[in-house]
Amino acid sequence: MIINDPAVHAEVSAAFATYEKALTDNDVATLDALFWEADHTIRYGIGENLYGFGEIAAFRSARSPVGLERRIMRTVITTYGQDTATASTLFHRESMGTEKIGRQMQTWARMPEGWRVVAAHVSIISTPKV
Repeated sequence: MIINDPAVHAEVSAAFATYEKALTDNDVATLDALFWEADHTIRYGIGENLYGFGEIAAFRSARSPVGLERRIMRTVITTYGQDTATASTLFHRESMGTEKIGRQMQTWARMPEGWRVVAAHVSIISTPKV
């Protein structure tokens, strides 16, 4: 298995960038398109546990578009072979103040229709002391 094949890494990095723009723009159609449309898809959020594409899509369509801007940092994308990848990033929103930091992890899989998020986890913790 090749880890971080440059071509595969570029594909997943582009998909992740598309996701990030869609998230902060509240582009629900693009966000939905980037998640695998299956009952197996899971997204654990800050205040919700979503099982299956239907629950994820319903959450996205009902979510407020206010305050979605964020700054990401320490993004790490790792590819495993040709068809699997993880994307991990830290993020900060102004509404979180300086005491909190967000964490996001996604598992991406190459599907016939392209790269799709098959599992995601978002959480917020106290900012670690340096």
